[in-house]
Amino acid sequence: MEAEEAEEEEEAAAGSEASVYLQKITITDYSKDDYQYEEVSADDEFSLQEGDEDLAEALQAVRQQAEDAHILASKAVLTSEKSVSEIPEAMDDFFCNFLAGLGMSRTLNCFQTEWYELVERGVFTAKDIGFVPAVYTCNQQLKAENMRLKEDLDNYKRAANKAKEAFLKVQKERDFHRMHHKRVVQEKNRLICDIKRLKAHYASYEPVLKQLTEKYQSALRQKMLTGLERDRAVGQVTGLQAILHNLESGCAIQIPAKKAGHECERKKGLEGSTQKALQEARQQKMLDAGPVQDSEKRRYPKDSEFPVDAQVDSYLARAKEYSRPLKHGAYKLENTLKLHVSAVSCLASHPLKDAVVTGSDDRLWKMWAFPDGNIIMVGEGHTDWVSGCCFHPSGTQLVTSSGDTTVRIWDLSKGGCVLTFKGHAQAVWDCSWHSCGDFVASACKDSTSKIWDVNSERCRYTMRGHKDSVSSIEFLPFSNTVLTSSADKTLSLWDARTEVQ
Repeated sequence: MEAEEAEEEEEAAAGSEASVYLQKITITDYSKDDYQYEEVSADDEFSLQEGDEDLAEALQAVRQQAEDAHILASKAVLTSEKSVSEIPEAMDDFFCNFLAGLGMSRTLNCFQTEWYELVERGVFTAKDIGFVPAVYTCNQQLKAENMRLKEDLDNYKRAANKAKEAFLKVQKERDFHRMHHKRVVQEKNRLICDIKRLKAHYASYEPVLKQLTEKYQSALRQKMLTGLERDRAVGQVTGLQAILHNLESGCAIQIPAKKAGHECERKKGLEGSTQKALQEARQQKMLDAGPVQDSEKRRYPKDSEFPVDAQVDSYLARAKEYSRPLKHGAYKLENTLKLHVSAVSCLASHPLKDAVVTGSDDRLWKMWAFPDGNIIMVGEGHTDWVSGCCFHPSGTQLVTSSGDTTVRIWDLSKGGCVLTFKGHAQAVWDCSWHSCGDFVASACKDSTSKIWDVNSERCRYTMRGHKDSVSSIEFLPFSNTVLTSSADKTLSLWDARTEVQ
């Protein structure tokens, strides 16, 4: 009977709700009717017997109605204006979710078993029980919101603690930098006071320095005048010696033997006056640093002599040939040569051949043919950048200056360095060769210039007068005059024989 009632309930539900429910029913021996049921295994294929076509058609119609109802229900859900979250929760779902949330799985199984048994027996239906009151739903939402707010609060507290630590760190750094800034300001003020005191102290020395400079200039002028007077006296002595020699030779030829006594007395008188003049000139020469020159000559016998007078510049006659001005636009770039790997600092052209020497910061000088640019020779030896170069008037030698404080002379026929001058304290900026070929001049960063003797291989003079680095130096053609330029914004002319400015 229970089985029949279950089947009737299923048919009624299918007719009213257009749905099919499947339920497992256990048949016991405690049954009121005497009908014998046969057990059908699940593996056997179910097929309707002949004569049951009406039952098969009815089942097919029921299934089709169930599918149509399911489609209509889904359309109704999709076309509904309310969202799923707005539909109240069923009571049984609420209890199941509550127990599942607490992890009470055994209680959940018991609840579901008893609940669905009561529903199946018809004691009550889900519609009679209704939905969960809105208060519980609101409480759950408020609880979830409260938990979320607590999490946010914890996150904000952690962020606030980090911000506080960063703020304290920034405050400490600010205080440190503020203290450091105050210390720097104090040091700056102390340095300013020291500079002002040094300026005042230096200003007190300026008059003394000015007086010493004037004395030095006057002493140099006196030395130059004394040198000129010495040269004049030496010339007079030389003339007197020539006259005396002529007189002696004339007396030996023309004077007869009988008048020898008288002429000898006369000769002695003239010789006495001449010897007196020579003695005075010799004493004057001793006073004018003559003994120093004699001692230098004895000490350095290989010293070269400067030309006495200025020679004639042979290039002036040909200057007109090269002074014809070109028309506008006649100059143009013919070739660009890349011979060095670093900056090119100087160049010099050969006096006789079409060759050019260039010096570079790569510590090398290179001689190349003009205008093809074919390398002829490469000079290696300087330990720093090459600052200046100049050819010997004959074109057989080359002088170079460098930042390694040396001046080197190179023999082009031998292809190597033959002489190195050392004496400057700092980098040598420039060098120049005298037209006679026996002297070399160099300009240094230590505000001095030097005249070097190639034959005796020593420094002859050191020219001091500039107040800053001497940037360039040049011998005027066919003269003993040296022209220098300096970083103190001045140009100076020097006499190479007397180192007088």
